[in-house]
Amino acid sequence: MDDLLSSAVEAIGATPLVDLGRLTRGMPGRILAKLDYLNPGGSKKDRIARRMIEDAKGAGALSPGQPVVELTSGNTGIGLAIVCAVKGHPFVAVMSRGNTPERARMMRALGAEVVLVDQLRDSMPGKVSGGDLARVEEATQVIVRERGAFRADQFVLAASALAHEQTGREILSQSRDGIDAFCDFVGSGGTFAGCSRAFKAHDSSIACYVVEPERAPALAMGCVTDPDHPIQGGGYSMPELPLVDRSFIDGFLTVSDEESRETARALARTEGIFAGFSSGANVAAALQLLRGPHAGGTIAVLINDSGLKYLSTDLWDDPADEKAGT
Repeated sequence: MDDLLSSAVEAIGATPLVDLGRLTRGMPGRILAKLDYLNPGGSKKDRIARRMIEDAKGAGALSPGQPVVELTSGNTGIGLAIVCAVKGHPFVAVMSRGNTPERARMMRALGAEVVLVDQLRDSMPGKVSGGDLARVEEATQVIVRERGAFRADQFVLAASALAHEQTGREILSQSRDGIDAFCDFVGSGGTFAGCSRAFKAHDSSIACYVVEPERAPALAMGCVTDPDHPIQGGGYSMPELPLVDRSFIDGFLTVSDEESRETARALARTEGIFAGFSSGANVAAALQLLRGPHAGGTIAVLINDSGLKYLSTDLWDDPADEKAGT
């Protein structure tokens, strides 16, 4: 019998790794999916929330009872709401109105205060651009100053990448025969930074790819023709990210909105994995690798968050409902 845990925080990490053999049937090679949507808050961001808070407390940067503030697309905020509730810190999440309302409701249910920031005039709900994120950043800085809060800055703090070094080590341990490549749809860059560091330390030949939206390949220094896309949590059209070491990037991949959407739906139908847009993007990119430079190889990806957080979007539009006019 497993050990009794002292809190939900202790349940973060050590998620399963699954071979997507049904989705890849008939293809050369395989895709291994790390089910980080099974963390207590429903996403991989629980890992960085725990590490940022515990490291800050250990270093004396976060005092007992001090408020914690962070901008979020929702997942980091949910993780921080859980960790802060357990460790006794008020938490304020600052989020664009363009993100799904399910996430704001979850954070409030977990005791967080949620501050919603209006999008830019030409932005669309459900599509958060780099400009929208910049507006959220401005609001976050004001709240941090006003409240004397600790800023859990997932774009800057080393803990964001260190948490995912552990993710990478877990994948290496669970994969048995090892992996040939890894691809990641990049938001703050912490997942790619941490996993790629762990993989390269283990075997420098493991190829690590950055995944971006088809019309916004900013990290690849491509032409950004449309920064607005529905793949929430990343693809912010930021050409540089403090946590990402470019020497670990072996290539860049792009995915379309429709590829991400259809692959997420295929994951649900064929593998029983109910995930969000960015997970679809990760698996769509991995399928590209199996059809191209890594045919016959083993590709690792993360399943970033739960599809439950996207029920208000067109990701789960039901054709039967449309046909019935409901």
